[in-house]
Amino acid sequence: MDKLDAMQIFVRVAEAGSFTAVADQLQVARSVVTRQIAALEKHLRIKLITRSTRSLTLTAAGAAYLEKCRVILNMVDAAESSLDEENAVPRGRIRLGLPISFGLQRLMPALLEFAQAQPHIELMMDFSDQRANLIEEGIDLSIRITADLQPGDIVRHLGSVRLLALASPSYLSEHGEPLHPQALAHHECLVYSMSMNSATWPFLVDGRAQQFPVRGRIRANNGLALTQAAARDMGITLQPDFIAEPFLDKQEVVQILSAFEAPPLGIYAVLPSNRYIPHRVNVLLEHLAKFLHPT
Repeated sequence: MDKLDAMQIFVRVAEAGSFTAVADQLQVARSVVTRQIAALEKHLRIKLITRSTRSLTLTAAGAAYLEKCRVILNMVDAAESSLDEENAVPRGRIRLGLPISFGLQRLMPALLEFAQAQPHIELMMDFSDQRANLIEEGIDLSIRITADLQPGDIVRHLGSVRLLALASPSYLSEHGEPLHPQALAHHECLVYSMSMNSATWPFLVDGRAQQFPVRGRIRANNGLALTQAAARDMGITLQPDFIAEPFLDKQEVVQILSAFEAPPLGIYAVLPSNRYIPHRVNVLLEHLAKFLHPT
């Protein structure tokens, strides 16, 4: 048994809460993971994990050992990285979580440029607007556009995007242009939503952020689809600038409520833990930071 390998697998299992998830991450059979944990428990002569048919939990000894493993593995990573990391050739696999529209429209040029410049790095790109569990899904770095970071998120701020209220000239000609966010309640709104619950849109009024209720019969979890609907005279939508710009350039939609800015959304790189970040991930992170926020 390689003790460091076993410790790394134990930390992965503890963080993911699943033998199967770790086996998938490492692309090995589940039995390989369970044997490693069993061998580690035998070596330590103590039970680390209590297993059931549906879940696993750490024993008290397992929880204490987990924290010690994290410290040790962090020190090992840092020691290895200090060996001339600046001149080291980045190599290995990076699994990257990307929002669909922003990833395709804004990030792909930067990612393809990175792939061409770093031939020893494999990029595995997962496109989804769903919030991912980075540890469970084995994601090394996720790009998230949000105004609502969760407690415990480990992030680096990379930039921001503006939100623009949009409607087609024909829609406004027929239904009138709302001059205040309160008037949106009387319009057909095209709502970005992950659920069918009631929705509100944020706007700054007298310098203060306020939420205004909106309603509409079309909802989607993709901003491009909603902007296409707005361009076809079906209502008003609130979208980030990178989605709005092509439609504005073609004059398929116009911006409204420009006197009431919506609070910007942050662009964040989200990391799975605050442990040492691998060199290859750091190199990609710096590349994206320069691309999104050039000096």
